[in-house]
Amino acid sequence: MQLDWMTPQQAAVQWNISDRRIQELCAKGRIDGAVRLGRGWLIPKSTLKPADERTKAAREQRQRNEK
Repeated sequence: MQLDWMTPQQAAVQWNISDRRIQELCAKGRIDGAVRLGRGWLIPKSTLKPADERTKAAREQRQRNEK
């Protein structure tokens, strides 16, 4: 059976960022389709890595998209 979900730990390996950062992004609603299951998170496997809003380039891209 093929699962369509991944854990924050699996996403961290795939996206090359910490699992704690993944959990923060889920809590802030920055990862599309992420759902809370008990104390953990499930993320759809088809979800793309969100842009890092802490960088200037990502903030500028967001501002261009809002216009």
